[in-house]
Amino acid sequence: MRNTRLMLAALASALCLAACQPATPVANTEAGAYRFGAIGFKSCVLGGERGMPTVEAQCGSFEVAENPEAPDERRIALNIAWLPASGKGGGSDDPVFFLAGGPGQAATDVAPVVDMALRDVRKQRDIILVDQRGTGGSNPLDCRDADGEPLQLDPADAADSAATEAFLSQCLRSLEGRADPRFYTTAHAIADLDTVRQALGAERINLVGGSYGTRVAQQYAMHYPAHTRSVVLDGVAPNRLVVGGEFARMLDRALQRQDAQCAAQEACRSRFGDDLIGRIRALESKLGENPVEVAYHHPTTHAPDTDTLGAETVVGLVHGVSYVPQLSALLPLVVDEAEDGRYQPLMSLAQLWSGQMEGMMSFGMQRSVVCAEDAPRYVPDPADADTLMGAEAGRRFFSGCADWPTGKVDADFTAPYGGDIPTLLLSGELDPVTPPEYGEEVVKGLSNARHFSLKGQGHGVMGVGCMPRLLAQFVESTDPGALDASCLDSLDYVPPFTSYNGWEP
Repeated sequence: MRNTRLMLAALASALCLAACQPATPVANTEAGAYRFGAIGFKSCVLGGERGMPTVEAQCGSFEVAENPEAPDERRIALNIAWLPASGKGGGSDDPVFFLAGGPGQAATDVAPVVDMALRDVRKQRDIILVDQRGTGGSNPLDCRDADGEPLQLDPADAADSAATEAFLSQCLRSLEGRADPRFYTTAHAIADLDTVRQALGAERINLVGGSYGTRVAQQYAMHYPAHTRSVVLDGVAPNRLVVGGEFARMLDRALQRQDAQCAAQEACRSRFGDDLIGRIRALESKLGENPVEVAYHHPTTHAPDTDTLGAETVVGLVHGVSYVPQLSALLPLVVDEAEDGRYQPLMSLAQLWSGQMEGMMSFGMQRSVVCAEDAPRYVPDPADADTLMGAEAGRRFFSGCADWPTGKVDADFTAPYGGDIPTLLLSGELDPVTPPEYGEEVVKGLSNARHFSLKGQGHGVMGVGCMPRLLAQFVESTDPGALDASCLDSLDYVPPFTSYNGWEP
């Protein structure tokens, strides 16, 4: 679940395409054009934004009904990318579908990351990226102002209920004539995936889901088990989980484990002590009462800049960088500096993270998912009051849901994922949103599954260490028990920085 700020997760057409179209891609007579089943593709390049590498791909689209019960009304085009198998023999008949996180992330936006993590899988398998409806190039539910320009909620306004409600009202108005938010739920997404599967001519597919994408993968496997060959869940979200409902407690859990790391190292313990959460909370309180104007150099442009540093920025930064151990290793140092009135490092790190995440989520699609599937099940937990994010974290996450049009949710939506489909579950020990406990919870209901919890790692681990090789072995063998995971033993914690020269040797 990507939500770096407190505010920041029906059937489609049932045409019988699988029986009529070949699964093997063939070139068209037009140069650079290919056909994979019933879908036409053309060469394209994905990535390149925010310093991300690029990857060559084949891009196409496939049209579906927005409202499955009204196929003659609005139609939307699903944006699809195909990364052909790199091996000499071409791809097998069972492609791999990658399912992005969020809710609100587009699969094609992270194509270079997927390509790297699944590089060994791709030697034998085609990789298919489908932008979930409402994201990326699939009729995105992007918020716009009255002039049709992109609309973003200022993080400084995230705690202002009136400003938030005004933003959401304008966002909803901007969708009029473009989309009906009721038809952008997980149920609609999995129906789309199966329609694409049929159009490609694939009898079975392999699913790799990350974060919220693990919900999509579980729901697809439960509704279409005959068409699911294997499942990989990276950053596991159990079906019963209320996305956003446990953020506050899970963040404190991750920070407590980071404190324990520091306490175990003499250099870190003597430099920073062992109460990072308490120090962050004190800093949050101080800046909440008296925000400060900070002059700093922008982390990407290096140009001089000035911005206001307040409590929301601090908590948003802490939540965001806790996803990535290499960044959270800087937290003790920048907090220590800020306590002495040197706010520039903290502000620069906050701007670096927010810049990396800007534009990565479709806010409208996120509302359509969480307002239908999670908000009705949210019950405030008194324990949140004692956390860094506080008791208001859940309420803020579900802001606007009272007025957001919501779709139907099946009665069995929260039923545990179970059965014997070969499944590999991956967790990061320090993950602040989908901790290893969630993976352990889900694996207990599966008869042909295995769970790996990676030492010292954060949110999203399929590209870490030897995991790409293990993923390829699993997808080819569909035997999780046969994997030799001893190569994961070399993984370790990222030591906290004790100075800007790095960590102690």
